Amino acid sequence: MKLCYSILFMAFAINVARGQVNAVDKVLDSCIKKRNFNGAVLIAQNGKINYLKYTGLANRHYNIPFSDKSRFQIFSVTKTFTAVLIMQLYEQGKINLDSTIAAYYPEYKGEAAHKVTIRNLLTYSSGRYLKEMDPKFIPEAYDQNLWPVDTFINRYCSEKLIDTPGAKFNYSNGDFIILGRIIEKIYKKPFDLILREKILKPLKMLNTDYWHHEDIVANLDEGYYNKEGSVDSLIMPTNHYIDNHFSAGAMYSTAQDLLIFDQAIFNHTLLKKATVDIMLTSYPKLGDVAFGFWVYPRKIGKTNTMFAERQGGGYGNESNWVHLMDKGVTLILLSNTETANLNQMRLDVLKAYLNGKKGSN
Repeated sequence: MKLCYSILFMAFAINVARGQVNAVDKVLDSCIKKRNFNGAVLIAQNGKINYLKYTGLANRHYNIPFSDKSRFQIFSVTKTFTAVLIMQLYEQGKINLDSTIAAYYPEYKGEAAHKVTIRNLLTYSSGRYLKEMDPKFIPEAYDQNLWPVDTFINRYCSEKLIDTPGAKFNYSNGDFIILGRIIEKIYKKPFDLILREKILKPLKMLNTDYWHHEDIVANLDEGYYNKEGSVDSLIMPTNHYIDNHFSAGAMYSTAQDLLIFDQAIFNHTLLKKATVDIMLTSYPKLGDVAFGFWVYPRKIGKTNTMFAERQGGGYGNESNWVHLMDKGVTLILLSNTETANLNQMRLDVLKAYLNGKKGSN
């Protein structure tokens, strides 16, 4: 009798898994046909990969398809690594979330020095005029010049306050670039070395790293813009200095490595549970932002769940990472074109996966 139950359970599990794969395949096929999606889709349940597919080209000059070897430029997903480094310092008693910038970075010259806290920086609520995000200055800040970090901060992240710190959400790179410099000040080491020592090496994330514009990175994908809104006509972005994105965006990774990082956060490997709870506490008045993530309840089809999510993007590269905190489901979307709307795609994929889990075929 027990054997019969085991066989029935296995048959049911296989049927459910097949339903999930079929449902997600349909969504992915549609994204490929209608939006020319190129990249990777990974879905995991409690850290176990249930779905992993690659489609399209990582490099169009040499017609190189995406594969397990492909490394993606993740841009602002870097900010979650920076947030974890800050929370490690908090856990060690080396940083106070409610101390100001000047306490750790006395050379900082902006008005925010004695008014803006670490917590404000982590929640994009510094209140600075965001010169580094102003379209008038973006080419100069990121594309045309290679700036030392202190010079970049002095030139683009040290303007006057235009809002009360902590009162208003205003997304920026600069707040996390300042955090990266504070991390360097406390450790007295370069950010990339700290990142490797404190996160990448302990987790054995062998395909993830910080990179500089002159680095030769094996299997790194290229990013492409879509020309005039066309999903089929792609062009190369202008050259840019990835170094200028620093602790806000200068990393590459893979879907599998990001899953390792995901599990280390949500299973409290890198940080204690109490610390992760603080990190994942959202601020509804600031658009549900937490430290490195956005955290909020959401309904997917008929399923109520709790999202923790992080997006990244730049120069044609896009990434979308969702962890359903109450279900142990992780979704990672990585792409090197901007043709597909990954924010919509994440909802469609999750809906298909969650419905398919109920046994639909």
